This record gives sequence, structure tokens and C-alpha cells, in this order.
Amino acid sequence: MLNERIKQLRIDRNITQVALAKDLSVSKQSVSNWENNNIQPSIDMLIKIAEFFSVSTDYLLGLDNKKYVEIAGLSDIKIAHIQQIINDMRESV
Repeated sequence: MLNERIKQLRIDRNITQVALAKDLSVSKQSVSNWENNNIQPSIDMLIKIAEFFSVSTDYLLGLDNKKYVEIAGLSDIKIAHIQQIINDMRESV
């Protein structure tokens, strides 16, 4: 599950393994190994991956399906606009 979540999050963001590796300060081989389920990231790296993709470690591990949007530093008005967009998208599905 972890390998699939990392790969899908990377693909959804249109990021290559090389770019993700650079952003996480690891080798491309590490990312490839995670995605192919050859090795697991360390706990510290798991946290870093979760922060990078704005998801919880529980999400990465398949324990929940919640995703988050980072809103720190936005005004209340901007947050309200984002919430309205999310609500509109949910209604249109």
C-alpha cells in the first residue's frame, strides 16, 4: 500500500522520480525502491514524504483516506474561498 500511495501521489503531481528524490534529498534509486516495494522509507523519511505531499502518515500507510490542503498563512477570506471551491466540486460529482 505504501509503495502505491507514494507512486500515485507523485504521478498525480506530475513529478518525476528524479524530481521527488531531489526535493527529499535522497537518490532516485531510493524513490524507485520505495515505489517498487523493495525497501521502505525510514520513519523520519515517511514523515518528510507525508509533509511534502500534504497527507498524513496514516494516509501513506493506508490507515485512512483523508488528504489535506495546506492553508497556513492564508487569510480567513482566502480559506473561505477554497472551502467554497471544494464544496462546489463535491456537489458537481
